[in-house]
Amino acid sequence: MPFTLNRRSKLLAAASLAAVAVTALAGCSTAGSAGSTVGPNDKVGVTLIVKTTTNPYFVSMEEAAKADAAKANVSLTLAAGKKDGDTDSQIQAIENAISRGDRGILITPNGTAVNNEIAKARKAGLYVIALDTVPDPAKTVDITFATDNFAAGELIGKWTAAKLDGKKATIAMLDLFSDQIVSVDTNRDQGFLKGMGITVPDKSKNGTEAKTGTYTGGKGGEYTVVGHQPTQGAEDGGRAAMETLLSKNSDINVVYTINEPAAYGAYQALKAAGKEKDVLIVSIDGGCAGVGYVKDGIIAATSQQFPSKMAALGMEAIAKIARGGEAPEPSDGLDFFSTGQTLVTDQAQPGVDSVSSSEAAGTCWGK
Repeated sequence: MPFTLNRRSKLLAAASLAAVAVTALAGCSTAGSAGSTVGPNDKVGVTLIVKTTTNPYFVSMEEAAKADAAKANVSLTLAAGKKDGDTDSQIQAIENAISRGDRGILITPNGTAVNNEIAKARKAGLYVIALDTVPDPAKTVDITFATDNFAAGELIGKWTAAKLDGKKATIAMLDLFSDQIVSVDTNRDQGFLKGMGITVPDKSKNGTEAKTGTYTGGKGGEYTVVGHQPTQGAEDGGRAAMETLLSKNSDINVVYTINEPAAYGAYQALKAAGKEKDVLIVSIDGGCAGVGYVKDGIIAATSQQFPSKMAALGMEAIAKIARGGEAPEPSDGLDFFSTGQTLVTDQAQPGVDSVSSSEAAGTCWGK
């Protein structure tokens, strides 16, 4: 995920569902009932439900789905939460998809409150694919199309260890949350540490690694983890987190960040302290803005993910299934279908595959 905030909804509101933003594309009538096979020339109804349209990451999903709808002969409906965490609007959109007789749903869930409605859709014969983040539990949907967040974190960790060239790493960990545990947060954080060659004894939560020791990535060397601070995945959160950790240890020379907005906030704090040139900031997302940060030297390396690919492949999978084709399978060793990740840096390191910011500018978020 860019990563966008995903706090779990605590209550299901009984009202205000009528305002859900839904746009029907290419008509609303589809052939056949859910579960039956349609002909190659019949339209297939698919609904794409994103977390919010205020985040360019999810807008890129919508644009990719719209671009491919005609090619896949899909009648596409778009829906979104009004803000991060808005599960009510997503639930209403799922109900609408069932009533409309759609063949499938693509969804980036705003929280577990949508799980029961997803179960209802699947029982009605709709094929449901999650995008971007594996739901809790993974079997809530038929399959998930997403970035391998652990692998994305591991890429920037390997690059960082190689770039340090044996120097001591004094590390600031700028995570997503401190008051809840979500998979994207732990996977990215712990993937980075694994890439660095730092052992994490408890995979269920962040911050269980030894605070000092030896990293084994690259040429290896000593490390100190100054601390973990939440950012909420936001620029202001990144700046505040960086300021807090700098107050604990002014010798920080490596900054891991959950996403690029947090990375830019960290950069602002470092610049204000006159330390921006002495620190490696690494991140995950690979959005067009983030790729620009790499080009400008603000971020040293980032792992690029492909939300447009998630949406396009997911929509095509539903259309294929509706026409009698086989359902997709999870990637080997994973409980989801990985849409890939690529390291972006202008400081390539031996043994770590990467592309330059110029190359990544042509693929940011799968455009």
